[in-house]
Amino acid sequence: MSTYRAIHEHIEQHPSLPPEAVIKADLLRRGICFTDEALIPPPGADLPQHQPKSYFIFSFDMVKQSELDEAHKWRAPEEIALTGGPLELRRTIVSVRLNPESPYRIVVHEGQRWLETEGQKLAQVALPPFPPYYAEKLTDGRAVAEIAPTIQWGYLIYLTVFRVCQYFGEKEECQFCDINHNYRQQIAAKRPYTGVKKVEDIVAAMEKIAAVENPSKAYTITGGSVTSQIGGESEVEFYSKYVEAIEARFPRRWIGKVVTQAWPVEDVKRLKASGAQIYHPNYEVWDANLFAKLCPGKERYIGHDTWIRRIVEAAEVFGPAKVIPNFVGGIEMAAPYGFTDVEEAVRSTGEGLDFFMSKGITPRFTTWCPEPTTPLGKLNPEGAPLEYHLRLLEVYRDTVEKHNLAPPPGYGEAGPGRAVFSVSPFMDVLGMGEEDQVRSSEALSS
Repeated sequence: MSTYRAIHEHIEQHPSLPPEAVIKADLLRRGICFTDEALIPPPGADLPQHQPKSYFIFSFDMVKQSELDEAHKWRAPEEIALTGGPLELRRTIVSVRLNPESPYRIVVHEGQRWLETEGQKLAQVALPPFPPYYAEKLTDGRAVAEIAPTIQWGYLIYLTVFRVCQYFGEKEECQFCDINHNYRQQIAAKRPYTGVKKVEDIVAAMEKIAAVENPSKAYTITGGSVTSQIGGESEVEFYSKYVEAIEARFPRRWIGKVVTQAWPVEDVKRLKASGAQIYHPNYEVWDANLFAKLCPGKERYIGHDTWIRRIVEAAEVFGPAKVIPNFVGGIEMAAPYGFTDVEEAVRSTGEGLDFFMSKGITPRFTTWCPEPTTPLGKLNPEGAPLEYHLRLLEVYRDTVEKHNLAPPPGYGEAGPGRAVFSVSPFMDVLGMGEEDQVRSSEALSS
């Protein structure tokens, strides 16, 4: 079956989901490729300079850097925005995951970029504008874009202050994560890529951003796990100092979010005292056996049950709504350990969602990208089936509604046409009012 026909059948089979979410899910799991013209406009073309991909923490690509041509390596955009087309899509922001073999291509037709598959147009495409502060330089000559890139169409400043992870090697690295591999390949490609960012450089970059009008509303402090020390500091000391410095210079200018391991409650209190407003102790996968197989370092150092308990305890410090653990949607079905049946996989993940949401904690998820340098990516180059991702969206939305919870804070607006979270469609299916549901039904009918 053609991709064009298959995507329309999935839309028909899942009428409660907005068509935007269905297409976004497939783009995230299969990747995108561009024609040269779509990346390097010819002279005189009315296609302004765009924001390039920053590789802000992982590669989020389905091929290695060495396998990309120069145009894709240096000119691919951070995200794309889809609108219009046969389904009259509302604006849909999608993170760019490069895959030269993808059935989805961005082309230029009559001076406009379009998303197409097998020659059939799906939507018009806009690229994110080049932020005015991206070309600004720090005193040592490094660009702000390298120190403090933005994603989610400018909403989120993403501060990966430690580019590698101390869970290192085959027996400790998470089997789906390419943070260490990505660091090595970006250095090999001679991309400016600071391993450990200094506090003063982060603050200087934030000053450049704050000095101009821009849509940023939040920042994330994150990086690899610290299992011993870094620069003589523990993990909580290392990451908290960045929050303290930003909040001292710009108190409550942005929503401060921190992504780390699940810490003991005393460390969580230390983080909150630094000024952080949202805590992301990502649990990756709910099933305890899969956690042990797919996150061997985390299982060895902390353990699944302790990780879950610490998430719940953190809610007593930050408040349940501001503890937002992430999981990676799709690894539940990854060979050789994962479920082989879609409904069994969704049922397992749904158990975790119901557990947390019954306590007022709303997890969020990213759509798994099978990066080729990871063990799971090598074994599962096509990722999880689209049906899994769509059933997960339905269960996620229904569980949020069951527990009468709001969309998690710190992600911008929810709903089709409004969501900016780009690495999964979960925000696109929340916050749907009656008008959104009517428009989705009309698109399906057309």
